[in-house]
Amino acid sequence: MNRLPLFLAPILFASTISFAADEETFSGPQVDEKLAPFKLRGVLGDAAGKEIDIVSEADGKPIAIFFVHEVTRPSVGLTRLIMNYAAKRAEDGLHSGVVFLSDDPTDTENWMKRASHALPKDVVVGVSVDGQEGPGAYGLNRNVAVTVLVGKGNKVTANYALVQPSIQADAPRIAKSIVDVLGGDKVPTLAQLGARGYDKPTARVSDPKLDSLLRQMIQKTAKPEQVKKAADDIESYVADKKPLQERIGSITKRIIAADKLQNYGTQAAQEQLKAWAKKYGTKRERR
Repeated sequence: MNRLPLFLAPILFASTISFAADEETFSGPQVDEKLAPFKLRGVLGDAAGKEIDIVSEADGKPIAIFFVHEVTRPSVGLTRLIMNYAAKRAEDGLHSGVVFLSDDPTDTENWMKRASHALPKDVVVGVSVDGQEGPGAYGLNRNVAVTVLVGKGNKVTANYALVQPSIQADAPRIAKSIVDVLGGDKVPTLAQLGARGYDKPTARVSDPKLDSLLRQMIQKTAKPEQVKKAADDIESYVADKKPLQERIGSITKRIIAADKLQNYGTQAAQEQLKAWAKKYGTKRERR
């Protein structure tokens, strides 16, 4: 299976991590590919401490699986919203589960117990027994935040590899995929899903001014003083804009994780990106 890189061009810092990039990012089995059995260790509720194979338990019936690669407010918020909806559709035959991927399962389990109020109810919630990479047969991409699989007949019917999860952009289409495997009922609105404050139709977090400043900063021809000025302007601009701070943190962390930092500007710019990854990219939901 061909997998496109997350960072196709360093020219547009922001646009490479856009909604379109999510569409080009691959993670997990694709549509019409097999949903192989795998095990997770339950952490919450009746499943706590048990090894569970939700694919085998579904036995070909409709299924929705959230693989959470990275714990952030957007990833946890989207997971909770959709999986709470999935729990309501259990009576219609939907099997569902949330799988956290971690290289430190004990730490993740402890966090999950502390944060149980923020996690979905009445669905299987656990941690992968296969570590951060997840089930070997699934080919999950650790550079996305969430991989969502919807399926039926032990095959994938929809796959969402989300670099920057967005309730407004992603919840309706995932909900539609769930509705489709259950028989085509009316797709719930964001309000019906329980989302609040999303009545205005906007795209995922984006800002033309920030994009312009970032492009200036990562120009290969930028002098150190130009990099510093652009960085100072960015710091000033996002000082009271937490969503933009989180966006910078998420993007810079992914660039570093993908070993693509050398593609972005001069050494001074790269040092600034690393500083932002540390400053804005560590305020995770689990803290």
